[in-house]
Amino acid sequence: MNIGLIGAGAIANFLLKKINHNQHGNLRIKSIFVRNREEYRFLESDYGVTLFTDLEAFLDSEIDIVVEAANINAVKTLLPSVIKKKEVVLISVGALADETLLTEISNLVDEYQYAVHLPSGAIGGLDLLQNAHALGTVTSVSLTTRKPASSLIEEEIDEAEVIFEGKAVDAIKQFPKNVNVSIVLSLAGIGIEKTRMCLVADPDIEKNMHSVEIMGDFGEATFSITNNPLPENPKTSYLAAMSILGTLKRIDGKVRIGG
Repeated sequence: MNIGLIGAGAIANFLLKKINHNQHGNLRIKSIFVRNREEYRFLESDYGVTLFTDLEAFLDSEIDIVVEAANINAVKTLLPSVIKKKEVVLISVGALADETLLTEISNLVDEYQYAVHLPSGAIGGLDLLQNAHALGTVTSVSLTTRKPASSLIEEEIDEAEVIFEGKAVDAIKQFPKNVNVSIVLSLAGIGIEKTRMCLVADPDIEKNMHSVEIMGDFGEATFSITNNPLPENPKTSYLAAMSILGTLKRIDGKVRIGG
C-alpha cells in the first residue's frame, strides 16, 4: 500500500523511519505534501519520497491512501478536497469538534465512498466502546486526563488541581490543544454533549495519564493509560504515533482483529 503524507513534522518523520527504513510489510510512503519544498528537500534523498506543493498533483501521484500528519488548520482547508480522491487517516481529530466540518466530511464520505480512519491516538479501548454501543445502550462515558501542570497552566501550583470538569464539548472549547483524546472517545461513543471530561493539572507528574470509565447495558469497563512521550518530540505521545502505524497495518492486513 503506497502512502502519501500531509506534513513533515515529528509524526511524519516517525512514520518515515519506521515504514521506509524498516520496511513494514507492503507499506511504503511515496509522496509528501508540504508548503515549503526547499525546507524539506532532504527527505527525498533520505527516504526515497517525492515532495509536492500542489495538492492535486500530490493526490494524483502513486498513492493509495493519505495520512494527515499536520494540524487542525490543514484538516479544515485540505480534507474536503482529499476525500474526494483518496482514503484518509486523520491525526488532527480536534478539527472534528467543528460540527459543520464533521457534517461536511460525513456527506463527502457518503458521496465519494472514501473512508476516513481515526486512529485511537493516546488511548485504547475504542473498539470495546463501539461494540458496547452497537445497540445504542451505553449510558455513560467519562474521561479523566492528568497532565503535567506546566503543559496546562501558567501559574505554579504545589498540588494537583482540577482545571475543568464538565461536558467534553465545553472542554474542547476551553482547551482545544489538550483534549484530542476526548474527541475521538466522543466520536466512538455517545457524542461530545454526553461524554464527561475532567482535566487535572498535576505538578508531580511528567507523563500524560488518561482514565476512562464506561457504563451501559453490557456492564462496566474501566481502563487507564500512562503515555511516554515520542523520543523525537516530547510534546507528542509515543502511543499516538504508534497508533497511526497500527492503523495503516490493519488497513493493509487480510486478518483484522477487533473493531
